[in-house]
Amino acid sequence: MKSIQHRLLLFLRGVAMGAVDLVPGISAGTIAFITGIYEELIHSIKSFNLDALKTLKNQGLVAAWRHINGEFLLILISGIVFSLFTLAGVMRYFLQVFPLQLWSFFIGLIIASVIYLLRQHPPKKLYEFGLLGAGTIVAYSLSISTAVSVEGNYLSLFLAGSIALCAMILPGISGSFILVLLGLYPVFINALVNVELDFLLTFAAGGVIGLMLFSRLLSWLLDHYKQAVIATMCGFLIGSLSILWPWKQVTSSIVSESGKLEITGSANLSPQSYLDTVGQDPHTLVCVLLCLLGLFLVLTIEIIGVKLKNKVT
Repeated sequence: MKSIQHRLLLFLRGVAMGAVDLVPGISAGTIAFITGIYEELIHSIKSFNLDALKTLKNQGLVAAWRHINGEFLLILISGIVFSLFTLAGVMRYFLQVFPLQLWSFFIGLIIASVIYLLRQHPPKKLYEFGLLGAGTIVAYSLSISTAVSVEGNYLSLFLAGSIALCAMILPGISGSFILVLLGLYPVFINALVNVELDFLLTFAAGGVIGLMLFSRLLSWLLDHYKQAVIATMCGFLIGSLSILWPWKQVTSSIVSESGKLEITGSANLSPQSYLDTVGQDPHTLVCVLLCLLGLFLVLTIEIIGVKLKNKVT
């Protein structure tokens, strides 16, 4: 019988996953990884299959619920949904008012995540180092890709949901950043803040279908090529650091059909160049301290996670 403490810890993991996936460049999969529930999450999503329907038909609802690891998913998803609806406004505020400080904090989180993953699963073979480099190149290429402007209609949200939720479970590739590339991130955040259920349900429907398909591939890869998968994911994390670099200069933007100004390109600058070019205070010392804070927090979570590893299955 799982304890209340077990359920609360799992719920808090869901809260953390939902919170970080609101930020372009941060993946909920990273939180699942560093808190020790990643493989269980992937296998639980994969368990939604024909066998689950057969179990429901032949053995009843309770057996089917156990087959899909229903309690685990329900608690985790509850935490994610709670976080999305309660923290969306907070995240939007920080993105608008304190963007440099927020990005710096998350850079610290990502660096610490890479340290954690490579320490747990260090590459040993040449092809694993190659996958680490390839993952870095892919993520970096995405980070410098020019965003497009897609109108927030039902079809675009359905397709975006199918892609973004798949990205959400990959450490280093953020579902929110996929929405940024598609020009749909403001649409999604506003839908959360204003509780636009028609848009949110359309997005979720696309996400569920995408997850059902992608989780099977990812589960098979983890079962057969775990070390290679982790090396690739560490590369994704390293490459995503370019996305989070705080000091940027907008290089291109467009006005969408709805009249909104969408940023389609930016260049990374040094703090001094940011001051000279953009004309705004780079807050260098505060940003460095927040980066170190993010680094410290993840490494602290790692220490706590080792102690709690056997409490969450």
